[in-house]
Amino acid sequence: MQMLNQQLLDNVIALAKEAGEHLKQFYARSVEVKIKADDTPVTEADLFISQFLTTRLQQLTPDVPVLSEESCNIPLSERNQWQEYWIIDPLDGTQQFINRTDQFSIVIGLVQKRGEKNQPVLGVIYAPIVDKLYFAMEASGAFLQEQDEIRPLVKAELQLDKPLVIAVGSQIHADKALQAIGGREAQFVQYGSSSLKAGLVAEGKADCYIRFGDTGEWDTAVAEVLLNEVGGSVFDFNFAPLTYNQRETFINPYFVMVKNNSLNWDKIFLFE
Repeated sequence: MQMLNQQLLDNVIALAKEAGEHLKQFYARSVEVKIKADDTPVTEADLFISQFLTTRLQQLTPDVPVLSEESCNIPLSERNQWQEYWIIDPLDGTQQFINRTDQFSIVIGLVQKRGEKNQPVLGVIYAPIVDKLYFAMEASGAFLQEQDEIRPLVKAELQLDKPLVIAVGSQIHADKALQAIGGREAQFVQYGSSSLKAGLVAEGKADCYIRFGDTGEWDTAVAEVLLNEVGGSVFDFNFAPLTYNQRETFINPYFVMVKNNSLNWDKIFLFE
């Protein structure tokens, strides 16, 4: 199993930045778009970055499997044997990329077996156009690099006497979130890819991120590392933690990401 150390994290950061340079080149021109079986879009950029990251991670750690959103047709019987694996989303926010909002990212995470569960332990989120790099490693803190400056992300106290700041993907999700908080005052931040909304929570720019809609385990694994390191957490609408590589499907239940896991969130959200 990989030792978690600064060298490994630095290698993954460098890889994410290199992939980001490739992604910038795709973004500078028109790309071919196809629709996958689940009715979500995929571009030639997704496929290229997926192959690029997979190849480079296999070179970095030859004995560690790589699970990519664009290459995930691996039966659970085989995945059950994994003690650790890389999980990547080569282009988190493909629709944002197509719509040219700049709010998309490259996501690379490492998941390791901890007893009976699989735990995300290291991760990088890199948004090459808005130039934001989030990175975190278990028991080592979480950080944001922006405009060549690196700063630690720290635990933030939630002020319950102020409106709840909620990150969402659309106005429809904002309307549903408003119903879920039962009349509590709230402000909404609409932003791009799932991982970048998680970043807003880790930064303290949002108190939480609510997701009504399907996502994959690659959309949340790195967010788990980031938020765990700042005192936050991720849970489903039954307030149970998400799981990784324990089911045949990779589709997550609807979830909430919060920056402060010491609150009684089950008293704040009333999900039907």
